Amino acid sequence: MKVELDVNGKVHQLDVDPGMPLLWALRDHLHLTGTKYGCGIGQCGACTVHLDGEAVRSCLIPVSSVEKSKITTIEGLAHNQFHPVQQAWVDNAVPQCGYCQSGMIMAVVSFLKKTPMPTNEEINAQITNICRCGTYERIRKAIHAVAKDDKHV
Repeated sequence: MKVELDVNGKVHQLDVDPGMPLLWALRDHLHLTGTKYGCGIGQCGACTVHLDGEAVRSCLIPVSSVEKSKITTIEGLAHNQFHPVQQAWVDNAVPQCGYCQSGMIMAVVSFLKKTPMPTNEEINAQITNICRCGTYERIRKAIHAVAKDDKHV
């Protein structure tokens, strides 16, 4: 079946199974490998992308359900320079292995649009992506740095 996906502002026609998870369409068919496979059951968040501006776990979403949506991956988050959240990640040395970071960044960008000055409790409750390296303290520090600069919107 042909599906039409608007990814990072570009429309793509793919001939794929309509039940294929969006994650695999992005990685295997569009070669956008910044979105990672972690658990395949929507728990870890490594596959987080934006669907019409909302953070979603792409391993759970069939491509047939997103044809009329705007999909943004980590590759489409910023152009010509880092997004402020990406810059905060660099400035605060957030990643260790880095595997979860694209999904974490996508979750944080969406979160900060709704909660521009979050508390640690709000961050802990809403950012449920898993970092196996355990850099949660640096993640919170980076989120607060971006919120303080008010450049994330």
